[in-house]
Amino acid sequence: MGRRFTRSTTGTRTAVAEPPGPLAHDIDWARERRTAIGVTGLLFTALLTTDAGFGTLDVTRGALWTGLAALVFVILLPPRVSTAPGELSARGPLTRHTVRTDSLVSIRWSDGVAQHMILRDTEGNGVEIDPTVLVRNPAMWRRFDEDTRTSIRRGTLLCGATALSRMAAHIDRETARTVFTLSGLK
Repeated sequence: MGRRFTRSTTGTRTAVAEPPGPLAHDIDWARERRTAIGVTGLLFTALLTTDAGFGTLDVTRGALWTGLAALVFVILLPPRVSTAPGELSARGPLTRHTVRTDSLVSIRWSDGVAQHMILRDTEGNGVEIDPTVLVRNPAMWRRFDEDTRTSIRRGTLLCGATALSRMAAHIDRETARTVFTLSGLK
């Protein structure tokens, strides 16, 4: 485990232990955050402009539109997913959920308009993420795959191993296709 130093406002140095192994974050999260800000800003501007154009804008309606824009932003902002050795975290604007990926009990799929993967560990913690986050982030996928294999070896993963192997095969095919395309072999 490495150490890094932080400097306080008084100028003293304090050693802080760094987490073991590399952290991996969703590389598209910043773009998705900008999109959520842009959509929210556009909605807020349209509401205020329309209300002002009709001459009905007042403090109460301005507060209402501000609250509505804030609600839309919270809904559109995806959780920030990150992986570290043995864990996966999803941090939203108000919450943070962490699950031990090296001691998973179940991996369930929620089908619907937006597919979600629901992870549960032996400690009872749970995280719900969009599986495309793992697909588009190879570093996160490698860490997650390695840790779930540990869960399978330990015998803790009771539900979801088949779906996980299908997802791994899909990611391997997409990776190979990308490599072939980039190298000009396809």
